[in-house]
Amino acid sequence: MQQEENKQAVVKETIAETSENNTTVDPHADREASKYENPIPSREFIVEMLENEQKPMRIKQIADSLEIEDDERFEALSRRLKAMVRDGQLLRNRRGAFGLIQKMDLIKGKVLGHPNGFGFVEPEDGGSDLFLSEKEMHKVFHGDIVIASVIGVDRKGRREGMVVEVVQHNNEKVLGRLHYEDGLAWVQPTNSKIAQDVFIPKDGLIDAEEGQIVMVEIIHQPTKRSSAIGKIIEVVGDYMAPGMEIDSAIYAHGIPNEWSDELLAELDSIPNEVTEAEIEGRKDLRNLPLVTIDGEDSKDFDDAVFAKRRKKGWRLVVAIADVSHYVTSGSALDKEAFERGNSVYFPQKVIPMLPEKLSNEMCSLNPKVDRLCMVCDMSIDEHGKLERTQFYDAVMHSKARLTYNQVNDMLTNSDSEHRKTYKDLLPNIEDLNELYLALKSARAERGALEFDTVETRIVFDDDRKIKEIVPVQRNEAHKLIEECMLMANVATARYLKWHKIPILYRVHEKPSEEKLANLRTFLSDFGLSLEGGDDPTAEDFAEVAEKVQGQPYSHIVQTVLLRSMNQAVYQPDNQGHFGLNYEHYAHFTSPIRRYPDLLIHRAIRFAWQKKPVEEFAYSEADMKTFGEHCSGTERRADEATRDAVTFLKCEFLSHRLGEEYEAIVSAATNFGLFVELDSLYVEGLVHITELGEDYFHYDASRHCLKGERTGKVYSLGDRIRVQVAQVNLDDRKVDLRFIESLSENQSEKVSDDESGEEQEQPKKRKKKRYYRKKTAKKPSTNA
Repeated sequence: MQQEENKQAVVKETIAETSENNTTVDPHADREASKYENPIPSREFIVEMLENEQKPMRIKQIADSLEIEDDERFEALSRRLKAMVRDGQLLRNRRGAFGLIQKMDLIKGKVLGHPNGFGFVEPEDGGSDLFLSEKEMHKVFHGDIVIASVIGVDRKGRREGMVVEVVQHNNEKVLGRLHYEDGLAWVQPTNSKIAQDVFIPKDGLIDAEEGQIVMVEIIHQPTKRSSAIGKIIEVVGDYMAPGMEIDSAIYAHGIPNEWSDELLAELDSIPNEVTEAEIEGRKDLRNLPLVTIDGEDSKDFDDAVFAKRRKKGWRLVVAIADVSHYVTSGSALDKEAFERGNSVYFPQKVIPMLPEKLSNEMCSLNPKVDRLCMVCDMSIDEHGKLERTQFYDAVMHSKARLTYNQVNDMLTNSDSEHRKTYKDLLPNIEDLNELYLALKSARAERGALEFDTVETRIVFDDDRKIKEIVPVQRNEAHKLIEECMLMANVATARYLKWHKIPILYRVHEKPSEEKLANLRTFLSDFGLSLEGGDDPTAEDFAEVAEKVQGQPYSHIVQTVLLRSMNQAVYQPDNQGHFGLNYEHYAHFTSPIRRYPDLLIHRAIRFAWQKKPVEEFAYSEADMKTFGEHCSGTERRADEATRDAVTFLKCEFLSHRLGEEYEAIVSAATNFGLFVELDSLYVEGLVHITELGEDYFHYDASRHCLKGERTGKVYSLGDRIRVQVAQVNLDDRKVDLRFIESLSENQSEKVSDDESGEEQEQPKKRKKKRYYRKKTAKKPSTNA
């Protein structure tokens, strides 16, 4: 022991001596000495030294500056510098000198590809994206980590970049569709964000047919001078095989979908039922009439509720599956849950965050069995205001698995059979409903946003092809559970904020100034205004939504209000939730399917121990990393499910070429109109050239296209008749042919000047006759 201490003392002295010519000593000498037998200065100290030198340095210069003389430590320094280059801390220039990236005006970030071939670099430091031309994207794949330099500003005012170095290739395997032509073979990736094909040499081929979906291992990454080269390692299946669209989306977006042997071994150690030892020390709620209320096809039940009317208000108990009891920090289960970030819900298939033994069994609050839970026990006053909260571990026994439709029927139909079936639970269901009405009133009073958007459900036939697409109607039971969960989430955020524990808040920031300006311009065309000046509240937005209720343009106004919003994210900096109008908000109620909720449960359990905050397993910096990762996996899941659903809808329409439908304009762009087909809820494009013999111009602030000659305007919410012209399954695009407009007064929607005066129609008609006379054989087309 004494020998080891003497050795470490010598090492510290050596590192200190190395720094004698510098103003500071390596602050991480202890850490380096504990990790390595023959340590060298830390990464942080090397960065500090280069900053002081104010110039790139070769390895010999760095070694001399750090007084590293022996070969063994010189080799260790060489490895460290290479690792720092790999991790984007340093860059090695053409002369072999190592320099600081930020001093070279370089940007490290992630490549984001676009289906049209160009792309962007998303900077790690959170700055604005850097545009990459199609030429630059030829060097990289979507998802790669690169170092790029700013080379100018493009015609749209965006910073344009050039890839200096690829720090990390993140596409070792690619899923795609195999093609043959003139003796050559290549694979077209199913991920639309990878626009480059992967070429397959003869020795990389296996027995696969034209058009099949194959898995390719990349043996040569794309470079400036050559395309990617790969070899086929698996034939996944036929292009149109049932379920292939989901497999493609899983691979394309890199969604983990296999369990490791280590995780499965860990899973085997978990008992198949709750044991007496696990119950010990927990509050026994097995006699409390807790119930779960979920959708018809739900399989995992992570929340149960109970409400009881009191003299002045209610007691609300929200019991959540105790996932943190089974998934401990640092375990194989925990690492996999973090990697996945959340469960991904495809049509008829779920990629769960946790294995089925937990997600559908031990952590699912199934009826008539004991389950471990964490409880948020709240007192709520007559006005729906949270008064007190208590958190505790418990064991529960769900009395029933109810569906939204059953509960809604019980509450709206006095002759409902469900009232008889669940007569013992009915008093508490009615108390829940009374509480919901109070919470609903409080929601309206604080001005939280609530939009009546239409969600859809795909119904499949026996061959797993779309039979029909139907709207999902949200009834009052959906909203009842939603309000209970919102209250539990708010109580959780307030509780942990008071304990000053670093956690992930669910943050929804206010719209940007630019989006607000465009929104106000749009609303003015409908005679509407958004109050609040430069700092409008959710209540101001809610007032606009309320004013258009029942109006024919209600859908369009709500759509634009939604598009003006920022995307909610997970972060440790509590900025509140704009849309819900909450000062404190966190996710607590779904630890089976969301990793941030699991972290919240661990924070609550730590708060019970009343230890110093410094002893919590996670720091603010850790939470920042967790938040960025989980926000990313949430976006990844959204993109993957959207890809799969879009493919299914395109395939559905590919059998309906030539059919006509009424549609509503859902978006306007500079190249045409996106419209949603009535009854099918499928979106397609009406190209700008389909709109008639005129030059149409896009007005971004008013979300419309306006004809230069005719004055015709096509904007969000307009109704038109279209015909299905073409479906491209590879690109997931539906092209529609314009038949006729179903909206009146097309030419009167947007004026040419601020006064709102209409154009002089007689003059335009004269021009029209002259135009036709002179150019009858040369019809106008849009450039």
